[in-house]
Amino acid sequence: MRYLRSFTRISWATRIGAAAVLTVGLAASLGLGQAQAAPRTTAKAGCSGASVTQQPFGSAFDLYAGHNLPVFRYTLSNCSGMQVRILSYGGIIQSIQVPGTNGQLKDVVLGFKTLQDYITKDSPPVTANGGPYFGETIGRFGNRIAKGTFQLDGHTYTLPINNGVNSLHGGLVGFGNHVWASHKVHVDGAAGVQLKLVSPNGDDGANVGCSCTGYPGRLTVSVTFLLDNHGDLAIHYSATTTKDTVLNLTNHSYFNLNGEASGDVYSQKVMINADSYTPTDATQIPTGVIAPVAGTPFDFRSAHTIGSRINENNPQLLIAQGYDHNWVLNNTGPTLDGLRLAARAWSSAGGRELTVWTDQPGVQFYSGNFLNGTLVGISGHIYRQSDGYTFETQHFPNAPNQPSFPSTELKPGQVFNSSTIFQFSKF
Repeated sequence: MRYLRSFTRISWATRIGAAAVLTVGLAASLGLGQAQAAPRTTAKAGCSGASVTQQPFGSAFDLYAGHNLPVFRYTLSNCSGMQVRILSYGGIIQSIQVPGTNGQLKDVVLGFKTLQDYITKDSPPVTANGGPYFGETIGRFGNRIAKGTFQLDGHTYTLPINNGVNSLHGGLVGFGNHVWASHKVHVDGAAGVQLKLVSPNGDDGANVGCSCTGYPGRLTVSVTFLLDNHGDLAIHYSATTTKDTVLNLTNHSYFNLNGEASGDVYSQKVMINADSYTPTDATQIPTGVIAPVAGTPFDFRSAHTIGSRINENNPQLLIAQGYDHNWVLNNTGPTLDGLRLAARAWSSAGGRELTVWTDQPGVQFYSGNFLNGTLVGISGHIYRQSDGYTFETQHFPNAPNQPSFPSTELKPGQVFNSSTIFQFSKF
């Protein structure tokens, strides 16, 4: 792992606080620590800062509205030529174009070309193992809840089963299946989009045709994506509720630093800042044990290629058909604006590097195990197992049923604030 170098820039906390585009108190949640980062990209001459444009991207039926709503695509651009496309449908990152060492732009996330593909293939409301969730904003509860049930304040809540015997990524109609209200945002050299969604009390219950309670509380959620000239894509989540509820928000982008149609990622190196992880049972629900990574294929404390240990005869790899686990992030290591280092990835072939910073306690590293060659991506190529990997910053899976895990409860009067930065640079 290369040492990180300090550089002069405006902190994310300062940017967001100055623009007053997010919830009061965000600056405190982000902190004002000294920035640390890898070597940055070179700005184009005459470029004054990051920018954002909006264009229509069709329309989609929204369950909350009960009718079709217009969908927009926002293009965030910076002075190094980097471009990020965000859809108001699903809060989806559709593409991230990043220059490599030779300046060549590549789209480094997996995605679909059309809105219809996202509606019918990405996370369709089916009862068994839906789509891949390419780039989606995941909620209400990212990852798995055992048997789709949990207790809160003496009440038992039930959710749709959509992943074996468990509930996954919010159930049948998660946040990635909705049209979010949206508007452009400009902040001190950064630009982006702010999305808003209001999830009703009992969401993902009777309103999706399930004979279950759904999630308690009317939840108001905002997600803001901001891109700056240094290659930082910041995501900030904010939420409030009218009743005690559980919440676990994340982004489900699949990365391939060689480009989304370049084949398998097994030669790309990954480092995860974690001494332990949460092993799972046969249904991929954490057992409750916090296990050390030392001496296992889950030890990414020193960078090594994704493929170097993925074929080892390890029970956990057999269950998930590869990596699909939650790592318990260390509280030590480099920081960026108060966010701690979660993970890094490198591609020597593409000349690109990704660093992930977050305030969340865990990250789900998933090696694309269930991509089975049935999906055609944004550039017209078929996606197969190993074509991408995720860094889903999160609270731990099944946390509502594991009192020893960090709490995911949100109460009325509280404001949930969380930030993650995907930081891109040349390698």
